[in-house]
Amino acid sequence: MNIIGPDALVFGVDDVAACAQYLIDYGLTPFGADARGGRFEALDGTAIVIAHKDDPALPPAMGTSSMLRKTVYGVADAAALGAIAEELGRDREVRWVDGGGIEAIDDMGFVLGFQVSVRRPLAMPAEAVNAPGASGGRPVNVAGVDEDAPARPRTLSHVVYFVPDTARAEAFYARLGFTVTDRLLGAGPFLRPAGSADHHALFMIQTPPFMKGCEHFAFHMGGPTEVMLAGTRFANKGYQSFWGPGRHKMGSNWFWYFNSPLGCHVEYDADMDTHDASWTARAVPMNADASQLFLFERRDKWAPGGPPPGAGGAGERH
Repeated sequence: MNIIGPDALVFGVDDVAACAQYLIDYGLTPFGADARGGRFEALDGTAIVIAHKDDPALPPAMGTSSMLRKTVYGVADAAALGAIAEELGRDREVRWVDGGGIEAIDDMGFVLGFQVSVRRPLAMPAEAVNAPGASGGRPVNVAGVDEDAPARPRTLSHVVYFVPDTARAEAFYARLGFTVTDRLLGAGPFLRPAGSADHHALFMIQTPPFMKGCEHFAFHMGGPTEVMLAGTRFANKGYQSFWGPGRHKMGSNWFWYFNSPLGCHVEYDADMDTHDASWTARAVPMNADASQLFLFERRDKWAPGGPPPGAGGAGERH
């Protein structure tokens, strides 16, 4: 079952206008968006889709405060789609939807979609680094810092669920070919689908049932500098930083999380580890330092003599 990763996340939201502006400011491009909602894409076509929570076209809410209504996974081809339909059809309803995809509900009550992936191939350079003794860095006379450089999300990286039973949830995704790459004991597993080398496309955290839903989602950026650029620009627009910037231990990805009006946190990430079948999963106890190697804290710009007269922090939104 050659699942590549999440193609889209669908949310039913309270305030369509605020969520649309948030996603645009985050760096996604609107397609077919209007006052009722729409699609907001990264550079490769993966996306966040929003609609008002009362839109009858949405899958039903899961009965908690979560606004996530559906996770849509992209698969390699029609054969993979058929294999998933056959496997899930053994013990649950599988519904074919317009456009040739399928829909089912996992063992925790999350609505899942599967489709031949819409991801467009990207041909973009990664961040180049100059280091003594290493070749292949930036060319001579090319500056590494450009305040005006573009920093746009490239692809939907992963989604994180709060679930009431991680063991049962993990067993369900194993049926779909997801592999455990690492595990935070007391929290849950990091899962990699068969069609991706990324450390994780799904992470699940054990919580009480009333918390069930989406904790956060993330898009990959081109490197840590892009995480810092995009995050700083986002914060300067008034959006509230939740955690970061920093670097995770599990997955090694750089991160910066923000609060959002979508009922979950939203992350920029970059430089995630990749793995294959030869990798041996690690298991470490969950504690305050288990998920971060180091953590920076954003501060407003300052001068040695203090901030300029009348200067203050950026206003906060959401």
